[in-house]
Amino acid sequence: MIKLNGVHHIAIICSDYQVSRKFYTEVLGFTVHAEYYRATRNSYKLDLKLGDRYWIELFSFPNPPSRTSRPEACGLRHLAFEVSNLDDAINSLKRNGVVTEPVRVDEYTGKRFTFFADPDDLPLELYER
Repeated sequence: MIKLNGVHHIAIICSDYQVSRKFYTEVLGFTVHAEYYRATRNSYKLDLKLGDRYWIELFSFPNPPSRTSRPEACGLRHLAFEVSNLDDAINSLKRNGVVTEPVRVDEYTGKRFTFFADPDDLPLELYER
């Protein structure tokens, strides 16, 4: 059995680099660790940091194909972020024009959570600590 140390990064390809860059930094609060323009690929690679725990690589490519994500398509279902106060997080998203689904309660843990989407309709979840 392989011994994994943890998740290293999550790669996301976006359709509009500037819109997604703004969403992940100004709405979700990630900070820019590094940003590269790759002329040979006509694309950007943006390394995003949240504290010291999670990294997202945000890529732009010319004309990326659409990916089916709903309902319940095979593959990665969603990306979940932990928050200390779900109500505060939802209000912050709403102030930024982000629509969230009604709050649900995890039937196994009793914790509250909600879903919303990034600019490319990637399903994201907020899960209360």
